[in-house]
Amino acid sequence: MALALLLKYGMSLYAPVLTKISGAKTMEDVETALLDKVWQQLQPNLSAAGFETWPEDLYYIAYKEEQKLEAYGLLHGEWKLIKAYPFTVMSGKIGPKLKEGDRQIPEGLYKIEYFNPNSSYYLSMKIDYPSAFDQRVAKADGRTDIGSDIFIHGKAVSIGCVAVGDAAIEELFMLSSRLEAKTHQVLIVPWDFRVKPEFPIIDELPWVEELYEN
Repeated sequence: MALALLLKYGMSLYAPVLTKISGAKTMEDVETALLDKVWQQLQPNLSAAGFETWPEDLYYIAYKEEQKLEAYGLLHGEWKLIKAYPFTVMSGKIGPKLKEGDRQIPEGLYKIEYFNPNSSYYLSMKIDYPSAFDQRVAKADGRTDIGSDIFIHGKAVSIGCVAVGDAAIEELFMLSSRLEAKTHQVLIVPWDFRVKPEFPIIDELPWVEELYEN
């Protein structure tokens, strides 16, 4: 049956049904399972920040030294802190990602690119590393294999991703996937510049000051 429908309608049109036949979760499955649960968990945080319903836009900031991710929602033109989530594990050190396999969490301004309801790390959201800036400085440095596939995800494992655990990724996944414009921003910084305004000094990377200024 699945093969006949595939031949008739094509892969892209019939992918959601094929996913169900194969036993994998769809985005709709995740929302059905989690929406009410996550709303009950987050409603006190949203209410305290002034929200009566889900935010219309989001901004995430991940701090490597503090090992936490903050979720901000847009309310009447102002960004309001909804909740902070601790990393469950930290990979790499202070400084940007340079190459595939260096275990570094990138640093810079990114966007959520897509959602994976069937992640090996429970649920995950892919960020669009490498950014245009990452690619430009890599070309200037002569670096070619600069890595990819950086996610915010569940569990307590990281080889360059932002791991926040299963309970946290459920909340972030529901906050994010409900947005009409799903390309909201993710800022990853070495530490909280509001508390510690000086930039990291990495002598072998002459462009890091430009990165942190940006």
